[in-house]
Amino acid sequence: MEYLAQSLEPVPHEINEIDWKGGLSSEKNRLTEHLIAFANHPNGGFLAYGIRDIDAVLVGVRQDDVARIVNMLANIGRDAIEPALAIDHAVVDYRGASVLLIRIPEQATKPAHRRGKSIEESWIRSGGTTRKASRQEIGALMLHGHAPRWEELRASTLLVANQITGLLDLARITELLQRQLPDDEAELMRWLCDEKMLVPDGKGYYITNLGAIAAARDLDQFENLKRKRIRVIHYRGMNKVETINEHMGQRGYAIGFEGLINYLNRILPHSEVIRQSLRTVVSVYPEIALRELIANALIHQDFSITGAGSMIEVFDDRIEFTNPGSLLPGKRVDRLIGTTPESRNEGLASAFRRYRICEERGTGFQKVVAGIELFGLPPVVFTPMENAFRVTLYAPKKFADMSQTERIEACYQHAVLKFFSNDVMTNTSLRERLKIAEKQRAQISRLIRDAVDGGRIKRKDPHSKSSKFTEYLPYWG
Repeated sequence: MEYLAQSLEPVPHEINEIDWKGGLSSEKNRLTEHLIAFANHPNGGFLAYGIRDIDAVLVGVRQDDVARIVNMLANIGRDAIEPALAIDHAVVDYRGASVLLIRIPEQATKPAHRRGKSIEESWIRSGGTTRKASRQEIGALMLHGHAPRWEELRASTLLVANQITGLLDLARITELLQRQLPDDEAELMRWLCDEKMLVPDGKGYYITNLGAIAAARDLDQFENLKRKRIRVIHYRGMNKVETINEHMGQRGYAIGFEGLINYLNRILPHSEVIRQSLRTVVSVYPEIALRELIANALIHQDFSITGAGSMIEVFDDRIEFTNPGSLLPGKRVDRLIGTTPESRNEGLASAFRRYRICEERGTGFQKVVAGIELFGLPPVVFTPMENAFRVTLYAPKKFADMSQTERIEACYQHAVLKFFSNDVMTNTSLRERLKIAEKQRAQISRLIRDAVDGGRIKRKDPHSKSSKFTEYLPYWG
């Protein structure tokens, strides 16, 4: 309405955001060009039917014309434009005349162009008119466009408000966000659209992949997300020969996260410790490490890989976290601890940060290493595979039972943790990490020497002659 007033007052003139139409034109090619131009325009634009484009006289539209106009433009948007365009419409009263407003939203993927033709068949708005885009303008459109992210894609059919509240656990989401659930239905729908959980479309809404994967009461209700339910498999022994049980997560990742942690804590091995003269049963794995690795597996998986989801496998001597998708380009296995955060699912990572499930600070693996050092566990093992990535935590193991590879990796991870704490590794700090007595200092010195020779760590001061008080950094420090 603001655009309409702006174009008609004080002197009628068409603007880039609105185009007047006296009635439905038979020139489908020109209508296609108008729709393409608005789809390429920032924030889209409107066709206003009921305003004669020659002299801006308000002639209005008849009721029987509205359906014909909307149907024709909807068909053009679906069949003649790439990517396909969905329009919206409303009939408004303006100065006593009925005006049909057709809204054409800006397309995220640019340039919009004729279906089946090259991208040079693109149009833009300029000076209140529609004209063909130049090559330079097409390049600019490509620069400012982006392919839809996985989180933005639709996970449902067109739904109304009460169907959405039946499919999503919104009370739990607002609890995670520490806010109140809106009482008014229209306000609730607006908030969900702002949260990127819904996409409005005419008389209803689509639930996005983000909304479903985070808040679904039952992921089985979303056809394309059934296989993205997290699997927890508990084996007897140290191989996959005998399965004790297998649990498939049903709920969305965010609302089901605490329940998953509680389930894991029940099936994982425990040990008794004495605290303040009382016996306490604790898990052999630090909960902080479990939380970070589960969140990492859920958030950073490659959702484009169909038929596979995140998986947690529990053995007597270890627990493995596997998620679909290889490491992002440029990432190195030995530089994962403390590196700058980067995700292939930025929308999901951002939402989980606000749900207080992850931090997006690049400290997740640091917390994991700090936790396993506190519990005296062997080093974390990162295993890139052809189309997946696995992280393994091992149950407590004495230093004497560790392999030389495990010992050197524990040394390296300890040096990395110290480096990101603005500290350095020493013989003493490594002995404390490995729970080794002072009398075994020489054994740790030999381990440090092997780690230096293997290129995993280096002396902070390469000219130092002392061996007792030498400080060490990761090889890249």
